[in-house]
Amino acid sequence: MATRDTLVTRFERVARRHPEAVAFEHDGRTVTYRELPARVGAVQRLLPVGAGRIGLLGTRSLAACLGYLAVLRTGAATVPLNPAFPADRNLAVCRLAGVDTVLTDGCAPDSVLRHYRDAGLTVVRVPDPDPTAPPPPPPPAAPTDPDAEAYVLFTSGSTGVPKGVPVRHRNAVAFLDHLVPHYGFGVGARVALAVDLVFDPSVIGLFGSVCSGATAVLPVAQEALTPTHFVRARDITHLFSVPSAIVRAGQLRLLGPNSLPSLRWSGFGGEPLTAEQAGAWAAAAPASRIANVYGPTELTVFCTGYDLPPDPAHWPATSNGTVPIGRVHPGHDWLLLTPDGRPGEDGELCVRGPQRFTGYTDPAADDGRFFAYDPAAPHLPPVVHDGGAPLTAAHWYRTGDRVRLEHGTLVHVGRLDRQVKVRGFRVELADVETGLRRVAGVSGAAVVRTADTTLHAFHTGSRLTQEELLAALREWLPPYMLPARTSWLPELPLNHNGKVDHRRLTELLPQRT
Repeated sequence: MATRDTLVTRFERVARRHPEAVAFEHDGRTVTYRELPARVGAVQRLLPVGAGRIGLLGTRSLAACLGYLAVLRTGAATVPLNPAFPADRNLAVCRLAGVDTVLTDGCAPDSVLRHYRDAGLTVVRVPDPDPTAPPPPPPPAAPTDPDAEAYVLFTSGSTGVPKGVPVRHRNAVAFLDHLVPHYGFGVGARVALAVDLVFDPSVIGLFGSVCSGATAVLPVAQEALTPTHFVRARDITHLFSVPSAIVRAGQLRLLGPNSLPSLRWSGFGGEPLTAEQAGAWAAAAPASRIANVYGPTELTVFCTGYDLPPDPAHWPATSNGTVPIGRVHPGHDWLLLTPDGRPGEDGELCVRGPQRFTGYTDPAADDGRFFAYDPAAPHLPPVVHDGGAPLTAAHWYRTGDRVRLEHGTLVHVGRLDRQVKVRGFRVELADVETGLRRVAGVSGAAVVRTADTTLHAFHTGSRLTQEELLAALREWLPPYMLPARTSWLPELPLNHNGKVDHRRLTELLPQRT
């Protein structure tokens, strides 16, 4: 039987059950679950009711987390906006999402907020609480249907326009139904919220905590840049990060034996996790279970997981040396679609079930990303969705990831398109190329990912320096999408089909010593 729970009913029920537990800890300040409803309600009073979607311009701050919950209590969906991203890109997101009101935690100066006001948006700041006066009881929460949107995240889009992924309350609740019991979230757990709110792993730290009774521990200043220091200093028990964090910590010699004793669970996703990386982390956190998790934003944070056995001697050996991504969460259907359009043991992972979103904010983006197929009638080929019929729960979502079944578990073996992961962040190379072509003087652009998983941009036209290109790109692209290196070419190489030859460009990459 489907639950009628929402994120709001979940965290309010937890607040009633565990009033003395700490919900948030940030910079020496704490908010208990007894205090939480009133603190959220104080922000809720400042927001419009029935807004549909409200922007949240905030960092990993206590004010931003309270604002996130307050937006949900109004019945609206939260659209996180990163203050470090260019204002023009954030304003484009607001236009695409139909946002009229932006709530901010005060992280952005008035000179930046002026851009939002000049664009006709109402800007509301989360007020600083008065420590001498307890806030009054919160106003009632607006009735929220499980089918209503909870949040909308915008990912890099292949057309150069950010692509909106609405996640509904029932999608997020289905994810929590797996996350909380499987990974031991609850009172006493100290969960790192070390990911910006615009990225879906933040759902683990925020809602995994407040919907279970755990404590969401928020980093101060630059703590999030060195997760190992953060884990040790804050006695973190649950950390979900990217494998790149293991590599960086190893390079800085921060993974000494038993250097992370407080960890109980360490989850890694967003990039391939190798057995070597997992081994280095296991030595530093011997009391921690290690999970390799996988899933696009469209399938609500992650939809598969593989828990490594405690004894490394029992870890599986895969064909590409990575840790398996495991099995798809219970209650979901999955198949591997081969190039000939039939299910097999090596192909594109396709999923349907309670965590699958119901389509992009722009329905045109749905075309080609879903298909209809009945496993009970394997003689009938899949029918790709082209916008001619409405999406239903029966449609499968095409992840674009090639996955192989090995020894009864799933192994990720690469992408089928030009989407890449850079330090765990999802980047469409075409989005970066579009940004390059916006630069005055650039006539052609192509981007490839290098062996060290950074981006290298090639451009034709005016022979601009790397500094000139990056200065222009910062006006549109967020920092994680900026190329690490650039090169000028008189013309871009083409293949026999007349398209840019990206393989040849990879061969042209400068050799780094």
